[in-house]
Amino acid sequence: MKKRVATIILNRNLPIVTNKLYEKIKKYNHKFTDIFVIDSGSDIDKKSKYTTWDANWSSIKKKGLRFSRGMNYGLLNLYKEKKFDIYDYFLLLTNDSEVEDKLFIKKLIEIMDRNNRVAILSPCSKNWGEKLLLKSKKLMFFWYIHNNAYFIRKDFIKKIHKKKKASYMNFLFDGNNFRGFGADSELILKAYKNNMAAAITAEVWIEENEKYLLNKNSLIKTEPFSKNIKLYISEGLNWMKKKYKFESRWDMHLHVKKLYDDFFKRNIKLLKYKI
Repeated sequence: MKKRVATIILNRNLPIVTNKLYEKIKKYNHKFTDIFVIDSGSDIDKKSKYTTWDANWSSIKKKGLRFSRGMNYGLLNLYKEKKFDIYDYFLLLTNDSEVEDKLFIKKLIEIMDRNNRVAILSPCSKNWGEKLLLKSKKLMFFWYIHNNAYFIRKDFIKKIHKKKKASYMNFLFDGNNFRGFGADSELILKAYKNNMAAAITAEVWIEENEKYLLNKNSLIKTEPFSKNIKLYISEGLNWMKKKYKFESRWDMHLHVKKLYDDFFKRNIKLLKYKI
């Protein structure tokens, strides 16, 4: 049976955590996904034994790839190796993601197959309020996604990815936004600009375990949590202002929300999915 999903996991100096996530996904979902692990400049003794691609040049060893550059790197490698078109969907995960002990990837495939206008699907986190927006519904389109787990349709990526001079800086996400503040909004913006949608679901949950950022920052070679958050916001706002002329995150939200509303004006039959 064809495996329709490529799961990409990003590791930096947490091989046990990464290996555990890999093995859990493989145990329950091996029929539905191939799993690829990116090593983001880990120390030699802290690379995952399942590493597919090793980003080990000096700048990466110092700062890492972070999510946007890391996922660009993985997707670009699949593209270069002529494996990209094998898959219908891509599941992008940091190694601190916690997933369910069940066929959750099968469920994600089923949801996307039923909803061909969805470009980006985000499973709800147990601890964030977006699931309250769903109420009793299984799926709703939205203009904001908080969870750092993306299930993305290949056809959407093919519409927007960098084709000329593609690199880990630009394949899908903008690598100039190093820490990623606003990267989710930019991806959703591109979906609605292409008459596709971003959606949330509570049929599957994926949780980010932030204890590693809180307690293992020196091991993964990043700033203490509070400093990291400040840099995440300040650097992201500078990127947002430079690229889009937005003065705040709220300005970007309002822009994406307008694209969201315009999408439903063009697609009246889909109004049942509007929050």
